[in-house]
Amino acid sequence: MPKQNPKVDPAVSELLLALDHPLASDIEKVRQLILGADPSITEAVKWNAPSFKTTDFFATFNLRSRDRVQLVFHTGAKVKATAKTGIKLEDPAGLLDWRAKDRCLVTLGAGKELTKHRAAFLAIVREWIRWV
Repeated sequence: MPKQNPKVDPAVSELLLALDHPLASDIEKVRQLILGADPSITEAVKWNAPSFKTTDFFATFNLRSRDRVQLVFHTGAKVKATAKTGIKLEDPAGLLDWRAKDRCLVTLGAGKELTKHRAAFLAIVREWIRWV
């Protein structure tokens, strides 16, 4: 029997298999990108969507978007100091839409656009988890 990847949560896999979404394959690609971005990242179902965490949750897929892959980046369920001080990130690709000082919507697009944003997105993931 093959050993299961401890970073992969079977509940997330089940949710994604049952998901009727036009961008299901792109969502899976982004899931794997995030899980591979840092050894400390794991996943779980949180807020009825695939979510990612290190010491706390930091990103959740926005599954309502049907034409582009989007995630909400946040600092977990509890308010932290960054809610007042803010998070400072480089965003040369223009992927971030800030919704609060410590929360933003990351829009990656779909298909080739998603591939184009891969490096910029990984840099954002790696920088964001420093703030969590």
